[in-house]
Amino acid sequence: MSAHNHDHHGHDDHGHGHGHDDVPHGSLKDYAIGFVLSVILTAIPFWLVMHKAFDKSSTTAAVILAFAAVQVVVHMVYFLHMNGKIEGGWSLLATLFTLVLLVIVLAGSIWVMYHMNVNMMPSMGTDVHNMRDMQ
Repeated sequence: MSAHNHDHHGHDDHGHGHGHDDVPHGSLKDYAIGFVLSVILTAIPFWLVMHKAFDKSSTTAAVILAFAAVQVVVHMVYFLHMNGKIEGGWSLLATLFTLVLLVIVLAGSIWVMYHMNVNMMPSMGTDVHNMRDMQ
């Protein structure tokens, strides 16, 4: 009834016809290794916090952040199957670029907030003493 030709040959793959054989799939062993590493990388910081292994909270925070960074790498390798071979290395390069931008934005934000706090906030101790002297 319609004059349009609804022949979809060659149009149904929309760029997905590159073959799925080049997409890496992890084995059960890879997933098990990733799972065990993830549990260990979660349990150790939990134990450190619960047993107050460090006197300073800043040291605890730094250690937890280090474990978190390692866990991100574990997830990328064992669950997302990211390495330098996938897509000619472009996915790894895009991830590294994203991480660099994230570090720049976070470090810049912390730097700005620190300097705003130091340079803009009045010192509470001197204002209280000045108020007493005025009375």
